[in-house]
Amino acid sequence: MRVFVTGGSGHVGSALVPELLSAGHEVVGLARSDASAAVLAERGAQVRRGDLDDLDGLREAAAEADGVVHLAFKHDLMASGEFAGAVEADFAALEALGETLAGTGKPLVSTSGTLMLTGLGRTATEEDRLPGGPRVDAENYVLGLAQRGVRSSVVRLPPSVHSSLDKHGFVPTMIQLARSAGVSPYVGDGASRWAAGHTLDAARLYRLALEKAPAGSMLHAVGDEAISLRQIAETIGARLGVPAKSITPEEAPTHFGFLAPMVQADAPTSAARTRELLDWKPEHPGLLEDLAEEHYFAS
Repeated sequence: MRVFVTGGSGHVGSALVPELLSAGHEVVGLARSDASAAVLAERGAQVRRGDLDDLDGLREAAAEADGVVHLAFKHDLMASGEFAGAVEADFAALEALGETLAGTGKPLVSTSGTLMLTGLGRTATEEDRLPGGPRVDAENYVLGLAQRGVRSSVVRLPPSVHSSLDKHGFVPTMIQLARSAGVSPYVGDGASRWAAGHTLDAARLYRLALEKAPAGSMLHAVGDEAISLRQIAETIGARLGVPAKSITPEEAPTHFGFLAPMVQADAPTSAARTRELLDWKPEHPGLLEDLAEEHYFAS
């Protein structure tokens, strides 16, 4: 299969491209910079220059492909407080891809997140849907493409997708903030819970979705269903040799910045249906086990 991948030089993409190539697929990766192009070429992918704003280029690449995996997101805009702009660009890119693939029966695998399922009061499942909102609209659009002749699926990533490839995610950011502040905080009693998953397990799930997920599938790349933020903060503190302590919700923005809402989100998440549907089983270490490794704490 000739697969067009956006975000192939990023965190999950850095595992997905080798995963696809090892399975015999041909990979064309979108690159917006010389550095991204070099990374993709080094991994054995063909390079297509462009970005998420080049909608004509996205349409052309999708038309030439046998399937598409959409990983890219403007995380730099999100981190700078321009989340709405990142969401808008993501939706426009998906529309360009989806309109091109409509009626072809080809697969489109897109990306969302489990933190959208915060505050349900129970463990979230693949059956949970939201009516609308930032990123939710894109999720619903992709699933709706199943009615328009696209074998569409969405992979919801947990807030921690962890491994030695994770350089700029939420957990590395928490480690950096704790190192700078000399304290590893959690909010309130730290009982809020995150799901987590290993990068290599997530990459395999994207490949399986591309190859065989039924149209309209929602998938969860989750290994650990629920890890408390207090556990994460205490593990980080122990590794750094700094205290873990409770802070108030009012103090959270001062320490965590844009991460403050995320570290207060309670979003335990199941992947039981995903495992059954695609015969997918996480095989790599869980988050707390991974935090015992040196790669997260090397200066």
